[in-house]
Amino acid sequence: AFAQMDLAPDELLTRLDDLVGQSAEEQWGELGSPGGPFEDVTTGATCLYAVYDPVSRRCVMARAGHLPPAIVHPDGALTYPDLPAGPPLGLGGLPFESMEIELPVGSLLALFTDGLVEARDRDIDHGLQTLGEVLADRDASLEELCDRAVARLLPDGTTADDTALLLVRTRELGTAQVAEWELPAEPVAPGHARELATRQLRDWGLEDLSFSTELVVSELVTNAVRYAAGPLHLRLIRDRTLLCEVADTGHTSPHLRHSRDDDEGGRGLFIVAQLVQRWGTRYTRSGKTIWTEQSFPADGDG
Repeated sequence: AFAQMDLAPDELLTRLDDLVGQSAEEQWGELGSPGGPFEDVTTGATCLYAVYDPVSRRCVMARAGHLPPAIVHPDGALTYPDLPAGPPLGLGGLPFESMEIELPVGSLLALFTDGLVEARDRDIDHGLQTLGEVLADRDASLEELCDRAVARLLPDGTTADDTALLLVRTRELGTAQVAEWELPAEPVAPGHARELATRQLRDWGLEDLSFSTELVVSELVTNAVRYAAGPLHLRLIRDRTLLCEVADTGHTSPHLRHSRDDDEGGRGLFIVAQLVQRWGTRYTRSGKTIWTEQSFPADGDG
């Protein structure tokens, strides 16, 4: 649920820590005393959370007492980023910190629990070294690497701790898949944004999305002009879906509401929500970005 809110990794861990740190009575409220086998089992749990942007190739991550990820670069170099540890969830104390790193295309990112690399007859450093040796094979598929890592590190198939391994290989969205423009925060900006978006969709062969995208762009840019300062940034991303982003320097997000029949405004964002599959707000140090996601037409070439 927190991940769907598009929070920064350190803020997400802070909210998760607050939730885990609540007493059982606070969590259950009027539902009565939990008294079950799962009471307080999350206190002291660790977490690693990362977000990768395939446009900028930058990965932002934060951890709560968890082991840092392993990164295998395209040249075969293995690194474990010096990511600030932060306390395990629910214990409080030090704040969580995010780290941002740039990952070359084709980098391998491995997230894992300590149950994979630490055992009674093996210290954690030896386990990390073994994992790095397995991940160094650039020709193997992700599935093969997972199988080999488990076979090497858990040869008898048993462990005293929970074991998880997640492997991802980074990619990049090329310039042909991304279009972005800077617009002044002026009344003419919505019209100009519609023209730019329509022209780009025509170049991508996505004319069927022109009507909905024009409405989305017009509403988001109009809100930015009205309630925030410039400059504004409009970005369209053609990936598995069509993403539309409008960024400004304000930190106040518009809220979806149902307008009454006699209201003169307030329907724009409601209409946008009906036209797209998902939408949300992403906050940055310099402001915010409102984004929407639309599926490609069933008979399109997207």
